[in-house]
Amino acid sequence: MWKTVLRRLLIMIPQLIVLSIIVFILAKMMPGDPFTGLINPNTDPKEIARLRQAAGLNDPIWVQYFRWVGNLFHGDLGTSYVQHVSVTSLIADRAVNTFWLSLLTVVITYALAIPMGITAGRREGHWQGTLIQIFNYITFAIPGFVVYILGIWLFGYTLGWFPISGSVSGSASGFFPVIWSRFYHMLLPAILAAVISTTGTVQYLRIGILDNRVEDYVRTARSKGVPEKVVFNKHILRNSLLPIAAFFGNTITGLLSGSVIIETVFNYPGMGQLFMDSISQRDYTTLTALILLYGILTLIGNLLSDIIMSIVDPRIRIQ
Repeated sequence: MWKTVLRRLLIMIPQLIVLSIIVFILAKMMPGDPFTGLINPNTDPKEIARLRQAAGLNDPIWVQYFRWVGNLFHGDLGTSYVQHVSVTSLIADRAVNTFWLSLLTVVITYALAIPMGITAGRREGHWQGTLIQIFNYITFAIPGFVVYILGIWLFGYTLGWFPISGSVSGSASGFFPVIWSRFYHMLLPAILAAVISTTGTVQYLRIGILDNRVEDYVRTARSKGVPEKVVFNKHILRNSLLPIAAFFGNTITGLLSGSVIIETVFNYPGMGQLFMDSISQRDYTTLTALILLYGILTLIGNLLSDIIMSIVDPRIRIQ
């Protein structure tokens, strides 16, 4: 399997090259830049021209691209035009918040989705299965940002159970109070994001259980007198979890790169909010670094999903 993983990593190299070219060109195609006066219309045009020349924005695009790639190989993502700090340190600070929020979201998602999917599959036709299906249809139909805004209004403003912005309380001091404050600030967005994210997992698990319980190997096991609990856990449930395992890697990396909406709504200082700020402020160095990072995470997610599938089901070997 390790030879296959190495081969897949080598295949990722041309994919990353193409991705870097697309990301760089699209960023350059955006209207305006940090020095055009769109952010500060009172800036002197001569000062804007001087800043553009100093930043190398007047060079041919291919020169700018190879300079950017060369800096990437040295671990230099550039300096933020707006924040005036290293993009590497800027993303690293925000990535910590996004990572913990994503991790908590994944844990809550599967803690909710797997029992719900099992119940929906085993109790098909009963009120429990019908209730879960109705819940699934509702969460699938409602846009995520609507759920987030309603959650802020109900649990933040009306009931006052959770904070509605930031990542830590300014009054928190000491190791454990700060850790609790960070967890407390993540809890509401993580729960709301998890509720929205359960839809696919519940549906895949439910359908898998319904399909596998009528397979020949299940009927054979029952005819041999195998206890129903063993039949379900060893044959039905195990095979029904394969589609979920296939998407597990993409789920993790997807939450890391797909937190734009929830971090913006909750004003949570993570990579998603940084991404939106870099777009509105024409901060090209930060924007290109984030998009490239999101692309790399997607490729890594696909590889993780293949590896997880080969571990869960030894009959499957990634090619």
